[in-house]
Amino acid sequence: MTGRSIVLMLMLAIAMPSAQESPSAKQPPFDQILDLYVRDGFVYYRALKSDRAKLDGYLNQLAAADAARLSRNEQVAFWLNAYNAIVLRTVIDHYPIQGHASAYPSKSIRQIPGAFESASHRVGGRTLTLDDIEKKVLPEFHDPRVYLALGRGAVGSGRLRSEAYVPERIETQLSEMVSECTSRPVCAQIDRGNNKIVASSIFSWREKEFAQAYGDKAPAVFANRSPVERAILTLVEPKLLASERQLFAQNTFQVVFEPFDWTLNDLTGRGGR
Repeated sequence: MTGRSIVLMLMLAIAMPSAQESPSAKQPPFDQILDLYVRDGFVYYRALKSDRAKLDGYLNQLAAADAARLSRNEQVAFWLNAYNAIVLRTVIDHYPIQGHASAYPSKSIRQIPGAFESASHRVGGRTLTLDDIEKKVLPEFHDPRVYLALGRGAVGSGRLRSEAYVPERIETQLSEMVSECTSRPVCAQIDRGNNKIVASSIFSWREKEFAQAYGDKAPAVFANRSPVERAILTLVEPKLLASERQLFAQNTFQVVFEPFDWTLNDLTGRGGR
């Protein structure tokens, strides 16, 4: 079986089950994991750790897959799923997290030394860190929406979906991530009382990519704004209420970046298992 065939079996369309198959048999491995352990972006990390065999097996298969042979949409889905799966494994490898670095919450993936910068993983036939995937692999697709789709194991991330990314729906899924992001205070919030637009730090981290993709699409009234501000306003504009449109039209507001919330997106203690 070729590397491409292995990846397609793992990541692509859900096969039609036979009448004897259980409901879970309809889903690829990572789809099953997300469907079972993720709720509204939060994760049952304790339960996942106690039942981790499927996640470990999935990542073992991704390690040898030849991602370079896939189509563009297949590659985007592959790398987003790989990143999110690695984050899940990173957390459960150290769960429960109890760190002491004052810069981050005690129960944060950032309390795991080198979780993003130096811990290496074999995926797609390459040895990469999580930062390598975000900063070297994903920029090749020239689509900043992918950065909103990364589940960084944190409340401040884009909402981790309860389904895997799939090539045939990747455009819809990424568009949904943008729509969800601009509707969530953790991503973008209009503070009329203080005349501010408060945006996620993700936009500032990937300023160049967002500016290139959306900076030139903003209304002419925002011509005096920085490219990344124009990009943020372009993404937020479709979700505006009538009163918020008045704020936009005045164009006197300040755009500020909210410090990223690295609190672990853990369902334990939140009604989770």
